[in-house]
Amino acid sequence: MKFAAIKDRIQAAIIDSIIIIIAIFLVSELFTQFESVSKLVKIIAFLIIFILYDPLLTSINGGTIGHSLSKITVRKEGDLNKNISFPLAVIRFILKALLGWVSLITISGNEKKKAIHDFVANSVVIKRT
Repeated sequence: MKFAAIKDRIQAAIIDSIIIIIAIFLVSELFTQFESVSKLVKIIAFLIIFILYDPLLTSINGGTIGHSLSKITVRKEGDLNKNISFPLAVIRFILKALLGWVSLITISGNEKKKAIHDFVANSVVIKRT
């Protein structure tokens, strides 16, 4: 088993950023097809895109689309056959979003290449084979 390098994580983040931008564009275009879209529907759509994209896919699929295309996956540290739970994925995402690139500082300093948000969520990011 090989742990994901910072390059792999950055590649996944860039891919996910592009996917989120495309999703926002597509949802916005979809909304223009209707005469009136309530603010609640817009809020829910953008919450799903911005806030739930990462935690949902990480807890269900072991990672985002960016992770999959980068051939890495997020796993529970104690059991690499399991994904982390949704609540832990939410906490991991919030911390990752708040800390930004600062969270990645710890990657080179530990053998499992864990970022700060991985320590908090008890997760590891490994290369898929």
